[in-house]
Amino acid sequence: MKIHLITTGGTIEKIYSEQTGQVENLTAKIDRYLQSLRLPDAQIEVTPLINKDSLEMTDADRALVLAVVRAKVSDAPVVVTHGTDTMVETGRLLKREIGGLKFPIVLTGAMTPLGFERSDGLQNLTESLFAARTLQPGVWIVMHGQVFDVDHARKDRALARFVAE
Repeated sequence: MKIHLITTGGTIEKIYSEQTGQVENLTAKIDRYLQSLRLPDAQIEVTPLINKDSLEMTDADRALVLAVVRAKVSDAPVVVTHGTDTMVETGRLLKREIGGLKFPIVLTGAMTPLGFERSDGLQNLTESLFAARTLQPGVWIVMHGQVFDVDHARKDRALARFVAE
């Protein structure tokens, strides 16, 4: 089964920069993690779109995400990796602007970057790929073993996870 994977940056793709001493979005690295998964009957088509912290995403960035998701979701499920701070905002835009879905759109990310100790990134990515194959058409957030309808989810900063609204 084909799944479109669109990357937009966020914590899931951050790396430690020795030059600045900060964790930053510098390069896309989802491909490296996909290679570590056993996905024998899945055809994952990766589209690296932007590589930003979601707090830095602009209306133009969201319009680009919308256009690409709209084009891709017509023939297969879509997973969007996204920063968690504004994931719900982008998800609600997708839900509002894309009607008549035949496949699910799943947004996921991480609280700790891929490759860091105790990162939730690989778990969330894996769960999202599974969810894209099993969920009904709609716009969903998949994080930490849970699925949320985008209209009933919010990030709880104190708990460092998503919760139902």
